[in-house]
Amino acid sequence: MKTMKQLLHEKALQPYLWQARYGVEKESQRITANGQLAKTDHPKVLGNRAYHPYIQTDFAETQLELVTPVANSPQELMRWLAAIHDVAYRSLPKEEMMWPLSMPPVLPLKDEEIVIAKLDTFEDVLYRRYLAKAYGKRKQMVSGIHFNFEFGAEFLQNLFAIQEQYPDFTDFKTAVYLKVTRNYLRYRWFLTYLFGATPTSNENYFVADIAPKEPVRSIRNSQFGYTNHDDVQVSYESLGQYLADIARMVEVGKLSEEKEFYAPVRLRGGQKVADLAKTGIRYIELRNIDLNPFAPFGIDEKQIEFLHAFMLYMLYLPETEAADDWVAKGDAINNFVALERPDRVTDFVEEGMDLVAGLKELVKNLKLPLAEDFFDFAQQAFEDPNQTLAARLYAVTKEDMTTWAKTVAKENQAQAWQKPYQLAGFTKMELSTQILMFDAIQKGVQVTVLDEEDQFLQLRFAGRTEYVKNANMTSKDSYVVPLMMANKTVTKKVLANAGFRVPQGSEFADMETAVLAYPKFANSGFVVKPKSTNYGLGISIFKHGASLADFKEALAIAFAEDSAVLVEEFMAGTEYRFFVLDGSVKAILLRVPANVVGDGRHTIAELVAAKNEDPLRGSHHRAPLELIQLGEIEKLMLKEQGYATTSVPAEGVIVYLRENSNVSTGGDSIDVTDEFSQDYKEVAAQAVTALGAKISGIDLIIPDKLQPATSPNAYGIIEANFNPAMHMHVYPFSGKSRRLTMEVLKFLYPEIN
Repeated sequence: MKTMKQLLHEKALQPYLWQARYGVEKESQRITANGQLAKTDHPKVLGNRAYHPYIQTDFAETQLELVTPVANSPQELMRWLAAIHDVAYRSLPKEEMMWPLSMPPVLPLKDEEIVIAKLDTFEDVLYRRYLAKAYGKRKQMVSGIHFNFEFGAEFLQNLFAIQEQYPDFTDFKTAVYLKVTRNYLRYRWFLTYLFGATPTSNENYFVADIAPKEPVRSIRNSQFGYTNHDDVQVSYESLGQYLADIARMVEVGKLSEEKEFYAPVRLRGGQKVADLAKTGIRYIELRNIDLNPFAPFGIDEKQIEFLHAFMLYMLYLPETEAADDWVAKGDAINNFVALERPDRVTDFVEEGMDLVAGLKELVKNLKLPLAEDFFDFAQQAFEDPNQTLAARLYAVTKEDMTTWAKTVAKENQAQAWQKPYQLAGFTKMELSTQILMFDAIQKGVQVTVLDEEDQFLQLRFAGRTEYVKNANMTSKDSYVVPLMMANKTVTKKVLANAGFRVPQGSEFADMETAVLAYPKFANSGFVVKPKSTNYGLGISIFKHGASLADFKEALAIAFAEDSAVLVEEFMAGTEYRFFVLDGSVKAILLRVPANVVGDGRHTIAELVAAKNEDPLRGSHHRAPLELIQLGEIEKLMLKEQGYATTSVPAEGVIVYLRENSNVSTGGDSIDVTDEFSQDYKEVAAQAVTALGAKISGIDLIIPDKLQPATSPNAYGIIEANFNPAMHMHVYPFSGKSRRLTMEVLKFLYPEIN
């Protein structure tokens, strides 16, 4: 019968060896700007933590727990951890931050000032009160990383297929995870040495308890950390024995309930420990990882890859002693290493170097996708202990832990707020989608990115699933609605039949026919635009007519975007974007066309370049304002005004580069919602209702918004948009922010508070 090491070398397993699923639960204490424990309640803006899938509280009211969804790669896991950090930081009061260390900040001298989490369920509060009495509140205030690890399904299935010992797949999986767990417990000291990061305690931590001789490698992972009492003994020899021992500990009163059993590794399968008897072990949770204070999110991608390789190595390595003796030996070594000085060579350096060599051999022999020098940092750390996390942390905090930790916390906070309109980890997505994802995560709506490039999301909340594309295309609108709005001819006809004023014009399917119609439009204002495009693409506006040459050029630009083109009358007035949701106007925006202001010294091209340096400007809807372009449309617009890109406009002169005012073509956005009377809002809402839409942007030309909407020619509707960008309302160039993404979420899920 082949050993596990031999099985892992089988060629049939090669494509699946690096498959795994990961999850992280990361704890952090909330602190004030001066580094003290926060006294505020868990932020209400984060919804109900009782069911929140991403942001909860652990033991204390100040102890945030950030939970990632299951990820299929280290990169995906880090994206989610970054995103949830962004949401958490930007949901805290501006004067609060997250303490970056596992050991807590200075704690109150009185126990009653350490506030237990104010949870909805009395049983949960009661359990925390029990823990406080049994183990002390202060040990509960230590934070860390819980790392969930599951071997890939195809890896386990193919491994099962080539082994001969277990006829049942569930039993086989359980045996795999038990072997990994026993070896992990035996060799976990290796991780304590490399990644332990609790060398010293802060003031008021060891008040009544016996303290270690600091500095050490990891207080948290030593006998002075949070552990069960010495009389709690559980075997890992088999799953049956493990479950029987925990049940016996509860029965004799050494544990209050199953979940009180605290170990460096927790076996996972169902909702409760007892469920493992039926489900078997599905994955394991590593609970002994200290926060890495040098990583913004407490752990980094390389450490996740390292842990994956280490778990595979734990499956690879044999066990050379009886199960319980093997685990007990690991416990003793880990405690010894945890209490060594962090800047001293460990007594177990020889075994450590052997493990590093073994990991390198594993990667080489199994052809794992890791760089040849991936484990060099571990080898160097055994050669020079000052390179370990504990030694590095001790070096920078031994004079003043609070000052250093505050500085790091402020840096992490600043990073989260640097571009508040973006969501870390997902910055390549369209901006409105990023903002919607932020709001969903904040309120505890489960988000799955189905297609990142197509901006397609699955949302889950209150027992219901919704699908959203581009942040506002939902199941609430029928399929025909976006088709209708994409066809400007159909949109005009539907609105006109409903009694709304729309521009008159003609549709052309080819260049020749359109050119022949030139005399019809030559001497009056007109607009040339593609029949079925969005974002202001391909539109040319001539307020006072145009030459035949310019008419032809405008047609060419429009035909480049669509096979059919509209030429319509130009409606004089100011264009406003009304955002309508479920029969109500939620925001009105004045969009000023792309422009620059002359200074008498710089060319238009230089002025555009300077304005584009604004950090609010970007491209592809990933910033609140779009970059101003200098393409053919802009050059044509300049020509009409007697300018070229090399012209130097006089000081104070506004030069417009676009006639259309779309923010997507470089325009400025100004919120004017409160400036409009209700009658115009009713016109916009009724027009959208006439189109059968629940969510729409609708553009009105209004010569004078102070005149009643019922006045003759008071308005004209020039376009309806089935996918109106929301980011320009959330982050306008000026005026009040309107959080339309949250409005959409609450429209889909009225239960959100």
